[in-house]
Amino acid sequence: MPPAEEYPQVLDTAMVAEMLGMNVQVVRRMAREGQIPAYRLPGGRSFRFFRDEVVDWLKGFPVTADADADEDVSSESEA
Repeated sequence: MPPAEEYPQVLDTAMVAEMLGMNVQVVRRMAREGQIPAYRLPGGRSFRFFRDEVVDWLKGFPVTADADADEDVSSESEA
């Protein structure tokens, strides 16, 4: 998956799905429901996304360490 900077400023649904590692249908549903910043041109059915808005939206989610993953790593290094 290329870095976000390698994508154009205006993205279609497939590009956003690739950038985020998600299914295209999930991205479409999220756009319809207003969960991800998206735009429709008048009379159009497809969505367009601004790359920087998608990246900023993604940065709004907290990142936490998974306790189970930490335990798995610890147990593997002890073996």
